[in-house]
Amino acid sequence: MVGLNKMMVIGNLGTDPEMRYTPNGSPVTSFRLATTRTYTTDGERRQDTEWFTVVAWNQLAELCNQYLSKGRRAYVEGRLHSNTWEGQDGKTRFRNEIVAERVLFLDRASAGPSTTEGEGTGAAPEPVQVEDLPF
Repeated sequence: MVGLNKMMVIGNLGTDPEMRYTPNGSPVTSFRLATTRTYTTDGERRQDTEWFTVVAWNQLAELCNQYLSKGRRAYVEGRLHSNTWEGQDGKTRFRNEIVAERVLFLDRASAGPSTTEGEGTGAAPEPVQVEDLPF
C-alpha cells in the first residue's frame, strides 16, 4: 500500500536561517516557522501559534539561506520527519521537523533604511502565486 506524508504551512520565520554543511559537503539550512490560527470562542477572539522546524537541503538550502530572514513570510511544502536521540543527561529527546521539498518566498526583504545586515535589499524573487492550494 502506498502512503502519503505531506506538510504544507504558511507562516513567518521566527529565526534567521542557519546553514551548515555535512561531512560530504552537502549544504543544509534550518529555520523555525510560526503559523497562527485566529478563532472566536465564547465571543472572545483568540490566537494559537504553532512552531515548526524546517530543514532544507542542497540548492534549496542555499536559496533559503540567501533570501530568508527572521520575520519573512514563506510557504513550505515537504514531508514530516521525526528524530529521536538521547541527550547528554541520558533522557530521550524527540523532535518533528519538516523536510522541505519546496519553499516559496511570499514577501520581499525591505529596501528601506531599516534593512539589517544580511537581509538583502529587495532582490528576492517576486512573490509567487500559490494556485494549487485548496483554500
